[in-house]
Amino acid sequence: MAIESGQVVPNFGVSSWVQGTPTNFDRERGHIVVLEVFQVNCPGCFIHALPDAIRVHHKFKGDGVRVLGLATAFEDFDRNTLDNLRLLAETGQVIGETQRALAARGQLQSGDRLPYSIPFPLGMDNLTRLSGEPSQESIMGVVYPQVPDFDSLSEELRLEVLEKVKDYLRSKEYSAETFEKFALRGTPSTLLVDREGVLRDISFGGTGHLDGMIRAILEED
Repeated sequence: MAIESGQVVPNFGVSSWVQGTPTNFDRERGHIVVLEVFQVNCPGCFIHALPDAIRVHHKFKGDGVRVLGLATAFEDFDRNTLDNLRLLAETGQVIGETQRALAARGQLQSGDRLPYSIPFPLGMDNLTRLSGEPSQESIMGVVYPQVPDFDSLSEELRLEVLEKVKDYLRSKEYSAETFEKFALRGTPSTLLVDREGVLRDISFGGTGHLDGMIRAILEED
């Protein structure tokens, strides 16, 4: 079952840290945590979400707000890799669709390098290679977050949804622990966790509402 707002968060999955001191939600009690979940082959992550996460980092770091970046992979597994995340952290180089989109917008240096550095810790989601038929648990773990009214659908529509989800899961090479634990809809996704480790918000697509929610948490003390 997906973690919902108001619940204490479990730790997110991470296989490797490529930048910064290793950490997790349980180590950040006393801090407000913004976890930015992205893919390296995700133009929107670099056009909108990561620049905004960097802005939030600089704006609120003096107030006990910790921004963390976690690269995941739910598609394009040949590009959304640990090696490409290391390349990003060490050189600022971007790849694939990200490189093409940013180059077209004139937002790169030397053809494939970000004009800015990412100042917060960066880790890689924990990926597990999949094999065999998807389990009923994994199928329903995708169905309910994406189709909340699934049980009220007609039998024909329920079967259609189940077949689409099965096809999707069969096409996956890996399971991404954090992406699935929090039932994320895609990337970029942002998790906001308060000082007590309680999930306050999960947003998809970079909605630009973080400042107000962070201020509200700060004003609770």
